[in-house]
Formats: sequence, C-alpha cells, structure tokens
Amino acid sequence: MTEDGSTITETGAEDFEDLFENAPCGYLSTDKDGRITRANRTLAKWLGTEPEALAGRRFADLLTIGGKLFYETHFAPLLRMQGSFSEVALDLACADGRKLPVLVTAVERRDEEGNPLFVRFSVFSAVERRRYERNLLGAKATAEDAVRTARETAELREQFIAVLGHDLRNPIAAMASGAKLLQREQLSERGRTVLQLMDSSIARASRLIDDILDFARSRLGHGIAVSLDEHARLNEVIDQVVAELQSIVPEREIETDVRIARPVRIDPARIGQMLSNLIGNAITHGADSVPVRVSATTDAGELRLSVANGGVPIAPDAMKHLFQPFFRGKVRPSQQGLGLGLYIAAEIAKAHNGALTVVSDEAETRFTFAMPLE
Repeated sequence: MTEDGSTITETGAEDFEDLFENAPCGYLSTDKDGRITRANRTLAKWLGTEPEALAGRRFADLLTIGGKLFYETHFAPLLRMQGSFSEVALDLACADGRKLPVLVTAVERRDEEGNPLFVRFSVFSAVERRRYERNLLGAKATAEDAVRTARETAELREQFIAVLGHDLRNPIAAMASGAKLLQREQLSERGRTVLQLMDSSIARASRLIDDILDFARSRLGHGIAVSLDEHARLNEVIDQVVAELQSIVPEREIETDVRIARPVRIDPARIGQMLSNLIGNAITHGADSVPVRVSATTDAGELRLSVANGGVPIAPDAMKHLFQPFFRGKVRPSQQGLGLGLYIAAEIAKAHNGALTVVSDEAETRFTFAMPLE
C-alpha cells in the first residue's frame, strides 16, 4: 500500500522496484540522523560498489573532501532551514579514485511538529555538463587570447605606421629641396615638365604621409589633437583652402557661400585640413560639369560648414563604412589614395566636439560639419 492509501499490485510493485533500482539517476534515502537507509543500483554502480555497502553511511561520506566540507557548511544547514535544495553541483568520490561530477536535489520530510523524519536525494550525472562548461570556458579563454593578440598586433601595426610615416618625411623633404634647386636652373621644356610632375608627386606623397601620421596618432592617442584658437578667422581659412585647390585643378569650378559673423573657437590648421579633404573628395568623386559648393554659416549658436557636389549618389552599403579608415569604395584607377581622408575629417570633427555627416541622393552629395559655438 502506498502513502496515500492506494494498493500496489504485485506487478506494479515489481515495476516500481525496477524503476527505483535502475533509474537513469541515483536515488538514496537517509534517516533523521542523516544515515543512508537505502540507495539504488544506479548510484552504487556510479560509485563502484554495491547498494548494501552504502547503508549506514552518511551522504557526506560519498563526497570528495572539498565537496564534503562544502556540503556540511552550506547545503546541510540550508536543508535544515528550508527543507530542500535543488541542483547543487558536487563531486562524488568513486571507489577507483575518480571524481564523478553530479547535480543533487534533496527534500526533507517532517512530521506535524516539524521534526525531521527522512531525507530523499536525487543524484544526476553532470559529466557532459561539466565537459561542456570546461569547453565553453576554454573557448572563452581562446577568444580572449585572440582578441588580446589582435589588439596587440593592431597597436604594433599602428606604431609601425607612425614610425614609417615619420621616417619617410626626411627623404621626401630632401626631394622637395632638390626640386626647388632645379627650378633655379636653365631647363628644357621637357625638363620643366618633368619637374612639375616631380613637384606634384612630392606634394601628394607629403599629403599621404600626413594622413598616415594623423591616423596613427588618432588610434594610438585616442583621437586627433587640436589646438583651439578663440579668435580664429574661419573665412580666411576657407578662402586659403579653396584657392590652393583651385590652383591645382583650375578646370573645376568651386563656389563659396560664407556667412560667418564672428570669430569661432577652432583649430584653423585642422579645420583647413578637414575642408581640404572634403573638397578634394568632392572634386574626385563629383561630376565634372557641376560646381563644388562650399558653404559656412554661424546661425542659432552653431557652426555649419558643408561641401556639396553633383554626380552619382553614394551607394547605401558604402554609406555604412564611409568614415572608416582605409575604406575607398569603388574608385577609378586614377583615383589613388589610402582611404583615410574622410576618416581623418570625421576625427577632426569629433575633436572639435562636433560631427561630420553626409546625405547623398540624385540631386547632390553633401558633407556637413556641425559644432556648437558655445
């Protein structure tokens, strides 16, 4: 007869006995003094012994030394206090010296006055779970090592780029000096043409080196450094940059609309560099038949400096990566560069507590730098 008064048939009793003894998990019961009164074959088999050999022992005796201390100091008091605990991770000490990781659930039965009668334990093998956890921890450690290595490699690469860019300045400066000396000589028409090409190449190489150094500084120093001038005359900076680029590409029309009513707190050299990059980008990618338009205003407490050009709009996929370093998108073979211009321009905008944004459609592509004046 069961505890609820129902009767178990002989066949049912055999099935119940088989279920208890050969269950896929371990079962054991202890008396009120904590000594094992019965354990099933499954648990005994895991431990490498017989069920009868477990009778009279305490549950804590089945655990490893560390598990026994942890059980006695943590889970036994918890069982006394609340009458149960669930899915506690412990290690059983097997007869052959192995440790068997398990999850243990226990329930204490008490009489009407709250006195303990017996405790039932369910024990589940956690070998695969522990293996999964170890593999997961191993994968995490491997991933962390890979990230750390990648970070160290990236920093080393950027340091190398910075050193390379710095060391290239000397030979470029020497070539520039040599070209200036040659300009004083009597040259043939062909010689003057070659010298002009050399001047152009030297200027281009200098700009590329400056971009590399700015990139390295921004990555290693967490941003491009700026030297702000409270009384900078932005209109003069714009006029100078436009004049320089106009002299390089006289065939392209550059329109300006500058309405700046007051000095602004900027780094003139850096803003000039950003504007030069934006105008150069507009000249390179814009339609030859449409003027490049530069505008600047100081309205509503904000400085807005924009460069617009006509032509094919920027593809949506390219928009996502436009301000990332070394991204060049689809360019013609003649459009050489490192893909750092827009990245550096965006970093200069951040250094001024501003932002560089872009909108592009069939009508125009417009880059806008906006920053608060106060």
